[in-house]
Amino acid sequence: MVVELFIITLAWTFNPHYPAFILQVIWAFGISMITLSLLIHLPRKILLPVGILLVAAHNLLDNVHVTGNTLPAFLWAVLHEPNFGGLHFGPFSPIIGYPVMPWLGIITLGYCIGSLYTPDVAPEKRQQSLRNLGIGSIILFIVLRWTNFYGDHSPWSVQENWMLTIFSFVNVTKYPPSLLFILMTMGPSLLFLAYAERPLNKVTAALTVFGRVPMFFYLLHIPLIHGMAVVAAVLTGHPASDMVNLTTWVTSNEKLQGYGFSLPVVYLVWIVVIALLYPLCLRFSKYKQANQATKKWLSYFNS
Repeated sequence: MVVELFIITLAWTFNPHYPAFILQVIWAFGISMITLSLLIHLPRKILLPVGILLVAAHNLLDNVHVTGNTLPAFLWAVLHEPNFGGLHFGPFSPIIGYPVMPWLGIITLGYCIGSLYTPDVAPEKRQQSLRNLGIGSIILFIVLRWTNFYGDHSPWSVQENWMLTIFSFVNVTKYPPSLLFILMTMGPSLLFLAYAERPLNKVTAALTVFGRVPMFFYLLHIPLIHGMAVVAAVLTGHPASDMVNLTTWVTSNEKLQGYGFSLPVVYLVWIVVIALLYPLCLRFSKYKQANQATKKWLSYFNS
């Protein structure tokens, strides 16, 4: 949580005065892990239903709104309803993008699924369980989404062509992650886990480098991308200052109207970022493996 407040926020804004604190992924996961450290003392037969309840029932609260520039509004934003700029406490403006409640449910379910990877579980049983959970999640997503019955406050509708209709069907809510968003993303992820458990080849062995140091990669990729965005702004006729000292999203910045690139360029930038960070992640992965037992601070980069 401290890293989110003081390091990641600075990487997003390049503003050392911190007029805004951006509370997103690491903040939500930090609170969730602290809470999970208490929940894991519950019996598994209680912990699993708690995770399911948090994931499946939080959309019942979609019509609950706490407005105003108050502490209750801040706490409700932390729990369930994002607030992207409506809160101001003195010189600080918290931007809350990742409410904790559904993510606590997801991380609790992840902890429970982790029991499939204990030594006493046969690989065949693990694969079957993951496959069944993945297929079940996808089927449940399709049924709930098709009926527009429950699970997301934005219903889908038939569009002018089949592709736009598909886009409407899968256009579910991430902030906070709706039940349908969770089912749509976790289903394929569980299937991937079911079928990816095999000896590594050169490609998959290279990709696991990022999996060994995810926090390290996350902390590096934001300032790298922001720095590249500053260069891109200058090259496209904007002063560098427009991309520095940010207190709002780039798309909401009036000075950056018209700034942007085509999707192929975005994918190219993504590939360049991965390529630039791979040697650093590989080196840090080797360093962590060699010093994990003696340097306790490295445990903070395990997540």
